[in-house]
Amino acid sequence: MFSGIIEEFATVKAIHKDRENIDFTLTCSFVSELSIDQSVAHNGVCLTVVSIDDNTYTVTAMKETLERSNLGLLKVGDKVNVERSMLMNGRLDGHIVQGHVDMTARCTAMEDADGSTYFTFQYDYNREMARHGYFTVDKGSVTVNGVSLTVCRPTLDTFQVAIIPYTMEHTNFQDIRVGTIVNLEFDILGKYIARLQELR
Repeated sequence: MFSGIIEEFATVKAIHKDRENIDFTLTCSFVSELSIDQSVAHNGVCLTVVSIDDNTYTVTAMKETLERSNLGLLKVGDKVNVERSMLMNGRLDGHIVQGHVDMTARCTAMEDADGSTYFTFQYDYNREMARHGYFTVDKGSVTVNGVSLTVCRPTLDTFQVAIIPYTMEHTNFQDIRVGTIVNLEFDILGKYIARLQELR
C-alpha cells in the first residue's frame, strides 16, 4: 500500500530482458535501507526488490505489468518516481494507492498557471472499464506516475492536474512533455463504489 507521495526519483542504471520479464537496476539515496522482498512503487507500479548490490537494487517487471504501464519504455539514465510502502503509524498525506497501474495515458497539453503547470492527459476510454470505476471525477484523486494528484476538468477520456514547483522539482514530471506516456491508477474507492452499484 502506498500514499502517492513520492520520496524521490531513482535513476535506471541497467535493463536486462529475461524472456517475457524485464529486470531494472536502479540507484537512489535509500538503497542501503532496502531489503530483499521489499515493495517499492516505480512510476506507481509496485515491484519487489530481488537483489541489492552496493548502491543499486534490482526489481523485475512481468509481461502484464509491462503491457499496462510505461516501464517497457524506460531507458538507461531515465528518472523513475519511487516510493516505499506506507507506514501504518503515520498520516496519509496523499490517498490510498495500491501500486496496481490500470493503464497508460498520453500528455496532450501543458499550460503555464503563473507558477504552477497544468498537464492534460488523455487515456483510452472504454465503456466497460468505466462501469468498473476506471474514470476520473472533478476534485477526485488519481495517481500519475505514482504521484497522488487532484483531478481538474475531467471529460470522458481526459483530465487535468496542476503541478506545483515543488512536485515538478522532486518528481519526473520535470521530464514530461506533450506526447509522454504516463502510468495511471484510478481511485480504488471509485472502483469499489462502481462494483457495489453493479452488484445492486
